[in-house]
Amino acid sequence: MNTRSALLVTATAVLIAGCGAATPAAGPAPTTSVEAAAPAQALTITDPWVKAVKEGMTAAFGTLVNHTDSPITVVAGASPLSPEIELHEVVESDKKMIMRPKEGGFVVPARGSHELKPGGDHIMLMGVKEEVKPGAEIPITLTLQEGPPLEFTAVGKDFAGAKEDYQPGTDH
Repeated sequence: MNTRSALLVTATAVLIAGCGAATPAAGPAPTTSVEAAAPAQALTITDPWVKAVKEGMTAAFGTLVNHTDSPITVVAGASPLSPEIELHEVVESDKKMIMRPKEGGFVVPARGSHELKPGGDHIMLMGVKEEVKPGAEIPITLTLQEGPPLEFTAVGKDFAGAKEDYQPGTDH
């Protein structure tokens, strides 16, 4: 091999090696983190369920969880199962426990939770015309005072509990 050929081979090798060691592009490296790609929902619900019922009235329960630094207020609800939904509480009145609409809705504290449970705050589904069997999947949408609604699916569940009948103004 002559000097000229050796020089050409050396120059080619240097160019090829230089291509493999390219400098990185300016700016931060792209991320593939799921958290970075999809921001967390401000409000979620854990273990949502609906009391099984033949027809009439039933209620939905679970734990609302606020992932923000500000309180979130739930002001209304909707579901294809029920033409009318109210946010209810159970309170003492004249030494009796009664159910009534929750004035101002459910306030979920910043970075906190709000439990919806039998005998306490709950989502009241009225005018239910189709049976809710255990395992049934019931879509529910909660309207927030600010921000996008919370959509979730609650599961039908048998519950004997404290024999709540979920009729307005009734004893529990």
